[in-house]
Amino acid sequence: MKTTLIFIFALVATLSFGQDKFTTMMTKNIGSIYYAKTTDEYQQAINSFDRIASAEKTKWEPYYYSAFGNVMLANQEKEATKKDAYLDLALASVEKGKAIAPGESELIAIEGFVHMIRVTVDPASRGQKYSGLAMNTFGKAVSLNPENPRALTLMSQMQFGTAQFFGSPTTEACATIDKALQKFTVFKTDNPLAPQWGKEMAEGVKLNCK
Repeated sequence: MKTTLIFIFALVATLSFGQDKFTTMMTKNIGSIYYAKTTDEYQQAINSFDRIASAEKTKWEPYYYSAFGNVMLANQEKEATKKDAYLDLALASVEKGKAIAPGESELIAIEGFVHMIRVTVDPASRGQKYSGLAMNTFGKAVSLNPENPRALTLMSQMQFGTAQFFGSPTTEACATIDKALQKFTVFKTDNPLAPQWGKEMAEGVKLNCK
């Protein structure tokens, strides 16, 4: 019995240490990707998340942040081919994350973000297909977690873009962004690695509302 208890305590200690190490490494790299500005800075953080994902087979968060980094790179890239390449990498990470956590609203929101940035490559030829995909995906993310302010913020951006393209009123987009800003004030999560970005984006979108 004594030997068994020693083994159990040792196993628990090992698992706890492993979890602490994972959280520590993730927290460090999350900070890096939030503050990244250059392609190299983003790429270093993405590479770190990819390595963590390879080691942690049951965690969706490394795939999420790898996808987030590639979306950020795509967003600042001017060349269409490179932009699409970053988005392909982001979507591949999303799919791997969804294989682990298919009902995770944050992953679905990033998937919608990928579709939304696809539109910017060539709005005339891609708008109809990818705008619809983005809105459907954001809707799914919100249905999975109505409290997710990032999903609402991204949805509002898509609504604004669509309204401006067709010269339509932005009433719906403004209502969505108001809801997103309200959700940001009360958003809570038990996951220390959960995404925290988006409030500044939401405030920027709100500026479009008169």
